[in-house]
Amino acid sequence: MAEEQVASKKVSEAITRTLPFLRRYARAVTGSQQQGDEWVRLCAEVAVQQPELIAAAEDTKVGVFALFHRLRQPFGEIEEAASGGESVRGRLKESLTDMAPMQRQVLLLTVLEGFTVADAAHILGVSADEAERSLEEARRELQRVASVRILVIEDEAVIALDVADIVRNAGHEVVGIAATEKTAVELAKKHSPHLVLADIQLRGSDSGISAVNQIMKSMSVPVIFVTGFPERLLTGKQVEPAFVISKPFDPDLLRAAIAQALDTVSI
Repeated sequence: MAEEQVASKKVSEAITRTLPFLRRYARAVTGSQQQGDEWVRLCAEVAVQQPELIAAAEDTKVGVFALFHRLRQPFGEIEEAASGGESVRGRLKESLTDMAPMQRQVLLLTVLEGFTVADAAHILGVSADEAERSLEEARRELQRVASVRILVIEDEAVIALDVADIVRNAGHEVVGIAATEKTAVELAKKHSPHLVLADIQLRGSDSGISAVNQIMKSMSVPVIFVTGFPERLLTGKQVEPAFVISKPFDPDLLRAAIAQALDTVSI
């Protein structure tokens, strides 16, 4: 009995560690912070009450994500997003929301959550070949993303230049790079970016979140937060960003994040 309790506790702890990442994925795949969190809550309740559903998986994270997809199947596919028209925001939203559900899910599982294609296939209950085809189709679809003006808030010079290169190579314009809260606010007022890409921790006591809060006082702009520790932000115990990506990230993830962030305004 004691061994069963210890095993159950280990599974519960593993599930708890996975939930922040599942919340991030659920928000991205549904296009709704509220709906995503509701489905994650359902998944967590089932996983805790029936840990044997997770214990059978070789990897707890894979098992939790697979359970999430099994539970959301009765609710139907991703909700349809309203057409964005010919605006920049509309074209960007269409690039992700018009994507076939399977393409979107495989893309987010691999580039956002870091699963292998094989793991993504297991989570979605499809063959590895089908998952691979869906990923390639999703990548081709993301090439249609319209160009937008992006403000980068990052205090490490080398990282800032790398991020700027990724942004430009993804087809977007970098209107400025800010290393401090003051510079970030000034550049935002000057250039009116379509989107802000911000690191969490800046020099000294400066904070990327604080800089964004100041920017948001004068304009409404979607934000993507970049951090090496996304699980520390998605705890459910404080105001959370709507979209968080991990360092390092690749162009595919940036394209997907931009399309999603413009659909769900951060903070």
